[in-house]
Amino acid sequence: MVLATFLAVMAVGIARQRNLFAAVMLTGIFSLLAAALFVTLDAVDVAFTEAAVGAGITTVLLLATLARTAHRQREARRVPVAALVVVLGCGALLMYAVADLPAVGDARAPAHQHVAPRYIEQSPREIGIPNMVTSVLASYRGYDTLGEVAVIFTAGIGVLALLGVARRCG
Repeated sequence: MVLATFLAVMAVGIARQRNLFAAVMLTGIFSLLAAALFVTLDAVDVAFTEAAVGAGITTVLLLATLARTAHRQREARRVPVAALVVVLGCGALLMYAVADLPAVGDARAPAHQHVAPRYIEQSPREIGIPNMVTSVLASYRGYDTLGEVAVIFTAGIGVLALLGVARRCG
């Protein structure tokens, strides 16, 4: 609960920040807090990815972009009511969906009834890798990993394209 509270406070701080450098730094801290939360949930692989990508690469890319743009956000001419309605609606939908999830560590959760036993029993025979974690990450979740790499690559290309546009305009 402490980490979740820190994450909420950090999110509000990021949203209210007008100094873009401070917002980038707060975003990096948010990512580190999220990685710590993933460690407490025993998702060390996700925590490592969050720390490397969220706090590391993303912060560097944002700082590189910030070096070529303004350091302060322009004041809004009007309050974006439509955006606020969409965000609150999505938040309410997510809270509704989270209420239907099984409790953390629940032995009767569907993942523990079907997926985990199958991996334990059949991965040595199907994959041929003696380490079960490696077989899951390298084989069963291969498309997931490929998707994550594609997202990171696309974000990097987008930042490089923005930096190229800023260089030609500036």
